[in-house]
Amino acid sequence: MLDINTAKDRIDELKKEIEKNNKLYYEDDSPTISDYDYDMMMNELISLENKYPNLRTEDSPSARVGGKVLEKFEQVVHEKQMMSLTNAYSLGELRDFDNRIKEYTLAPRYVVEFKIDGLSLLLKYKNGMLISAATRGDGFVGEDVTENAKTIKSIPIRLKENVDINVRGEVFIPKDIFYKLNEIQIENEERPFANPRNMAAGSLRQLNSKIAAKRQLDIFIFNIESENIDIHSHFKALDYVKDLGMKISPEKKLCNNIDEVIAEIEKWSEKRFELPFEIDGMVVKLDDIDLREEVGNTSKAPKWAIAYKFPPERVKTKVKDIIVQVGRTGVITPTAILEPVKISGSIVSRATLHNEDYIIQKDIRIGDYAYIQKAGEIIPEVYEVDVQSRTGEEKQFSMPNVCPECGAKTVRFEGEASWKCTNISCPAQIKRRIIHFVSKGAMDIDGFGEKLVVQFYDEGLIKDISDIYSLKPEVLKMLPRLGEKSVNNLMRSIEESKNTPLEKFIFALGIKFIGANAGKVLAKNFANIKEIMDTNVERLTSIDEIGDKMAQSLVEFFEIDENRALVEKLISYGINPQSDINIDTKTAIFSSLKIVATGTLIKFKREDIQKTVEENGGKLSNSVSKNTNFVVAGENAGSKLEKANSLGVKVITEEQFEKILMLKNVQEVLDFIKNV
Repeated sequence: MLDINTAKDRIDELKKEIEKNNKLYYEDDSPTISDYDYDMMMNELISLENKYPNLRTEDSPSARVGGKVLEKFEQVVHEKQMMSLTNAYSLGELRDFDNRIKEYTLAPRYVVEFKIDGLSLLLKYKNGMLISAATRGDGFVGEDVTENAKTIKSIPIRLKENVDINVRGEVFIPKDIFYKLNEIQIENEERPFANPRNMAAGSLRQLNSKIAAKRQLDIFIFNIESENIDIHSHFKALDYVKDLGMKISPEKKLCNNIDEVIAEIEKWSEKRFELPFEIDGMVVKLDDIDLREEVGNTSKAPKWAIAYKFPPERVKTKVKDIIVQVGRTGVITPTAILEPVKISGSIVSRATLHNEDYIIQKDIRIGDYAYIQKAGEIIPEVYEVDVQSRTGEEKQFSMPNVCPECGAKTVRFEGEASWKCTNISCPAQIKRRIIHFVSKGAMDIDGFGEKLVVQFYDEGLIKDISDIYSLKPEVLKMLPRLGEKSVNNLMRSIEESKNTPLEKFIFALGIKFIGANAGKVLAKNFANIKEIMDTNVERLTSIDEIGDKMAQSLVEFFEIDENRALVEKLISYGINPQSDINIDTKTAIFSSLKIVATGTLIKFKREDIQKTVEENGGKLSNSVSKNTNFVVAGENAGSKLEKANSLGVKVITEEQFEKILMLKNVQEVLDFIKNV
């Protein structure tokens, strides 16, 4: 068992890797690891956090649902959290799930459906008419893609009944359409899509709905999200959705026990490649909708459902070479160059090798034949080497003693898995830092992609991130493949980035252990970047979500003269981000309170309540628990109101919520609620 210090280091490493891959998967649609790899990292993180609960932080990706919302579309605040599913990889885990459900009922029935490898979508119907379609986003805020959703023929614009209903489905692209469109991409010398999921996601996010229409997307509806539909069986709810004119999974199965569930899963494990669409597993849900409320949810997933993931497909191919790449922090990552091979419908030629220990553990050599596995993503991993096929000509690989980019010495520090370049001025590191700085989650300089960063650096136009703001349009227009229009658009985006909020600016600096969520936390507690530069470890660790390691890293970053000079230089160019979400905990009337809003509200929109609660230090939750401070209830409040009453949680009206907003501090709010 790990000691607590080693566990903390491993947790920090896992969090960093998971956040990096969240961005690649959800924001860039360019994953570099398989679903299986990602899930294994997440499972390890959750396991460590369970063993060491004091090491679990609010910014942990284990508490997140998904990825960050792209800003190409209008944002939509979901009425209730769109959750993800807990994954199972063995039949034993399914039986454990069944045993947990049996704590609530002795004879549970389950519905088994395909786990479609697509993009989750929430559809809203008013009086039978489609009024909006939104992606899941991060689970709380999604993207409005209504116009694109209307191009999907299996989404009815008008239902067969004039009902108000919200449903959730999975958008996907059929295999034959995927292959056909990828052939066109290749013929046009354009990069093919990695897999059907990426093509579906990219199609649904097209600003031009005509392009989305050409992609021939499809959808299966898998859940009713409204509380006003009086149906108590999930199986019957799916039939009702079908009767309304919506498309559901063609092979749903109602099972009377876990043995029937397992038999259904084993059947489709054999037959899944015959389907005209991609599935990566089967979803198992408790059929009794009323019982689901009692079973409840975790912060990111329902406890009444589980997704069984099929074992990854494995194929054999040759490891032609092993190369290394240098990241923005100097970490040197090895990658296997493979003999191209087709797996899960796409051709792959690279596999991640993670680090030196991974290569040694699996004894991977250049020239080996190896089994690779892939769960739907573009770059698989080496599962194991076929030792029996070795000829003796294979070459062992060792990490370089000097950086392949700058020639500086490389080191592997004690307790760390990665080798690093020791030269802070290494061109590869500088390029990666600049690429991170201009990226969507950071300064979001539109049009400033990786190729331009490399080109500008190699031309000597930028040496660090501050040089971005001294670029001259007349110089850029002289470069190859840069026309006047693209240069003008780039210069405008650079100018607009000067208004980036404090939280994104902090993240853009690329400080070790300071991710996007930490940026938000800091922006809530400091007014501007200068206050953060001058703070100390004691002040930082007094903030709930900032741990010792994060605080130390932040302080050490600004103790380096070059880093302070860099920020000062950026400020001189007109970048001086102020916090627009700063909360004074002394006057924040909802400080640390957990609040639920339910039912039909007349005076407030849900997004208005959420904004007000968060701006005043509180959290608007989607489920009622014993830790809920109070519930704001409108008409037709339903099960949440019943649960609040059963738990003794105070319930207030909209009028009483209005009165609370006139109070001065959280103690006055607590006193008001106590006397309701």
